[in-house]
Amino acid sequence: MPNIKSAKKRVKTSEKENKRNRALRSSVKTEIKKYNAAVENDVEQAAKELPVVTATLDKAVTKGVMHKNAANRRKAAAAKKLDVAKEA
Repeated sequence: MPNIKSAKKRVKTSEKENKRNRALRSSVKTEIKKYNAAVENDVEQAAKELPVVTATLDKAVTKGVMHKNAANRRKAAAAKKLDVAKEA
């Protein structure tokens, strides 16, 4: 445990940030899993889920949890998966 006051504060803030980041990362994964399940079962439902996934990824970028390029890569993969499902 740190003795210096500023170090104690950093421990507290880093724990708080860690909880927020973990929750956001978890919500991103959950939305992507729901979307992937919708793509396999119901393409119309997946089309409705795509904006939700996009918004969740954008929120993670805004909060600094995820890098912008990583989020864009995941959004592109999700859109591509939907296009392939619509063609089939």
